[in-house]
Amino acid sequence: MTTTTAATAYTARPIAPEALAELRATDDAGRPVTPFTDEEGGAPLRCCLRRSTPGERIALVSYAPLRRRAAATGTDPGAYDEQGPVFVHADPCPGPDRDGGAPPFANAHRTVRRYSADGRILGGRLVGDLTPEAFARAFREAFDDPAVEFVHVRAVEYGCYLYEVARPVTRQVTAG
Repeated sequence: MTTTTAATAYTARPIAPEALAELRATDDAGRPVTPFTDEEGGAPLRCCLRRSTPGERIALVSYAPLRRRAAATGTDPGAYDEQGPVFVHADPCPGPDRDGGAPPFANAHRTVRRYSADGRILGGRLVGDLTPEAFARAFREAFDDPAVEFVHVRAVEYGCYLYEVARPVTRQVTAG
């Protein structure tokens, strides 16, 4: 007997390395990047999904996640094509520490914005409970809708893009 079950782990995806390489030269608004030394720390880095520490070299760049996704998938984001500011390391970094702990940047209210495969917004949900279980519940509710292909986690304060979570891969479990 074969039973199909959906994976229950939701993985935060940082900005892809190839996009980061481009963004570190020229951002998605066409501006040259101006790195700086972060004296205070605390900037939410989208390359490694952690906060910066004092003394790190970072850059604030304009990023268009739906435009980049559309280019890769051959879709058109239409009016949903937006770009906004994100912090990244000025130089390549090792990426996120995949320890499977709490979702990145879960220290404040966040929105989980739902998107179709062609990059159209299908709704969203405010996550005010800051526990990992609340985020998992918001992701599960989003992916319960078969039209939802991916979600963006965004900051409530400014609406900034934080990271993407893709629909979990369904795996086959054979019981017998």
